[in-house]
Amino acid sequence: MKEIYVLAIQQISAQQPLSAGWMDQPVSRTESYARAADPDFRQYFEPGVTRRMGKILKRALVTSQQVMDASGVSCPDAVITGTGLGCVENTELFLTAMLQEGEGLLKPTHFMQSTHNTVGAQIAIHAHCHSYNTTYAHGGISFEIALLDAFMQLQHGRIRTALVGAHDELTPDYFVILKRSGYLQEGADGFGSETSVAMMLGDRQQTNALCRLRGVETCYGDDVRHALEHFLNASGCRMEDIDAVMTGANGFPDHDALYDEICPCLFAGKPLLRYKHLFGESYTASALGMYAAAMCLHHRRIPAHMLQHQMSEPSTYEHMLLYHRFGRKHHTFILLSGL
Repeated sequence: MKEIYVLAIQQISAQQPLSAGWMDQPVSRTESYARAADPDFRQYFEPGVTRRMGKILKRALVTSQQVMDASGVSCPDAVITGTGLGCVENTELFLTAMLQEGEGLLKPTHFMQSTHNTVGAQIAIHAHCHSYNTTYAHGGISFEIALLDAFMQLQHGRIRTALVGAHDELTPDYFVILKRSGYLQEGADGFGSETSVAMMLGDRQQTNALCRLRGVETCYGDDVRHALEHFLNASGCRMEDIDAVMTGANGFPDHDALYDEICPCLFAGKPLLRYKHLFGESYTASALGMYAAAMCLHHRRIPAHMLQHQMSEPSTYEHMLLYHRFGRKHHTFILLSGL
């Protein structure tokens, strides 16, 4: 099986933007809704360039440029994006203007930048990338599907590098809608937030690479144990080799009850980690889970505030499994290994 490497990864989220400071000094969020902490975009773009861009586009361009610079890949072979909600803010602006103006004299910019594939298109334009470009909008498994696409193409040798992104924004109105739908709830340390993660994957190891991506899989149904065993076998790994498991527990009672029910059976004796109390919940929050796991493997340590149920830190940092679920039926697995 061909080795796939995470060459670089970066985030803008509820924590310090473009920084791993959350490992030692995490920002504590007590509110139920927190927007991402943005960097000073003036350091990255001329004012005229971003004047018509929404925040999600600015974040996507900055994180993407950061990983291109860090990996030395200025023009990737593919740009693959996952998003649950797309450019929500521009969609709201366009619809509001339609109502207020009676469907006349509408500005085209908000409409052109309201589609889900706007983010991936802008990244490709910025990177002068004319190759494979696609966007997946599959709710809470959007990032995993985008990652799976990149992983399969790299495995089959169709591409050598892939810029994979996960981007979602959460406006006040959409926060209310998601809360009414039950997707977001009240919890002890759970909150809704935004995600902007970019990572560069490649089939050649670099000196500054973070970790290896061993496998990605999604499944639907109730037989999670069989799906996990099949995934580990296909990835060339055994359960006893796993050093820690990163779960999607988010602090919402109904949501976490599903993890509390199945994790002790599936991952008995393994340290369980969490990350959403730091970064918040969103449709592509699992990308932040992969970011956090990659940073832990790279630095070969796990911050104490990520350990669930007062568990002990693992003694080795070779293999980390990410287990995420969307609803009751969708399950996803991502396996990372240290270098």
